[in-house]
Amino acid sequence: MSEAGKFLIYCLERYRYRYGLSAAAVQTLFEKTGTDQYVLGNFEALHTVGEQYLLDDLHSFITNQA
Repeated sequence: MSEAGKFLIYCLERYRYRYGLSAAAVQTLFEKTGTDQYVLGNFEALHTVGEQYLLDDLHSFITNQA
């Protein structure tokens, strides 16, 4: 698995724990909103930021896509 793929899984798990969602719900949400592709496409920048910033950025992205 690529580093970007591993990072996507990390993002899914951290988002899940922060918002109290199931893994399946987060996976569906990420796929529906294109967040999975956003994470993979922006891996180089996103993997350098802190967890709080990352989760806030993902939540903002999801909110703007819905």
